[in-house]
Amino acid sequence: MNMVLELVVGAGSNNDALSSCKLPQWNGTALPISILEEHLKAFDDEINAFLDNTFGPRDSRVRGWFMLDSYLPTFFLTVIYLLSIWLGNKYMKNRPALSLRGVLTLYNLGITLLSTYMLAELILSTWEGGYNLQCQDLASAGEADIRVAKVLWWYYFSKSVEFLDTIFFVLRKKTSQITFLHVYHHASMFNIWWCVLNWIPCGQSFFGPTLNSFIHILMYSYYGLSVFPSMHKYLWWKKYLTQAQLVQFVLTITHTMSAVVKPCGFPFGCLIFQSSYMVTLVILFLNFYIQTYRKKPVKKDMQEPPAAKDVRNGFSKAYFTAANGVMDKKAQ
Repeated sequence: MNMVLELVVGAGSNNDALSSCKLPQWNGTALPISILEEHLKAFDDEINAFLDNTFGPRDSRVRGWFMLDSYLPTFFLTVIYLLSIWLGNKYMKNRPALSLRGVLTLYNLGITLLSTYMLAELILSTWEGGYNLQCQDLASAGEADIRVAKVLWWYYFSKSVEFLDTIFFVLRKKTSQITFLHVYHHASMFNIWWCVLNWIPCGQSFFGPTLNSFIHILMYSYYGLSVFPSMHKYLWWKKYLTQAQLVQFVLTITHTMSAVVKPCGFPFGCLIFQSSYMVTLVILFLNFYIQTYRKKPVKKDMQEPPAAKDVRNGFSKAYFTAANGVMDKKAQ
């Protein structure tokens, strides 16, 4: 087991030491660990060869960074994430939902602080490097590029931590929140940013994470506050978070395409891929926004329920649901 963990997390390093390890005895016969190692290494080599042939040489400045040299850590964590959703829902089906108030408070606070650090560091490092807002290449800013890459590594790693968003949904039995948009966004971002860190870890790549870190400060602050019932009456701004996310995607697409109009040496294929991916997010988030905020008022107008039955103390009889499943409150 130690060998497997070292191979996956260490991205294939220390192979000589690993090959000498042995599996536990089985029927008195020692099974060589090299069999499992060979299969994993062959799988890793095939994937990395395919990616290298597809995207070209990797950026040498990030070689040896944690979880980057091999795709296996990112791949296995994504598989574990998807399996956890399926198995977790089956496990929780006949069990009571967990509260997790203390855990959620610490988690949301942690993500908020991490997002604040990334936002501040991205602003400072790009300012130091004299980054061009319209189009920034990968190598002209020297040490500032390395500083940006280090922040973007934390951004990539944070996407694995944010898998816990979904796990908390599962444990709290908020299955309605585990939508295709939610799972697609979490799983794809983690994998895409592994590629970004290996091939385009600085330059034009800074813009999206800068905006996203700001949005996450607002979003996870909202989630954290919604844990406390006394704060519910102040959390009227949920739909504006979705609007801010849509604006973020549109601005990122605009920024990406500006480098197509006025190129600066940043890989053209990466620009097209990022724009295409952002378009899928715009479509999915826009559909979510319409389904969540536009159809409900129409239904109310069509039904026109008696005021005496559906309005109490000035509040409509409706459910207010927090975006990450932290709060389900019936306003009265």
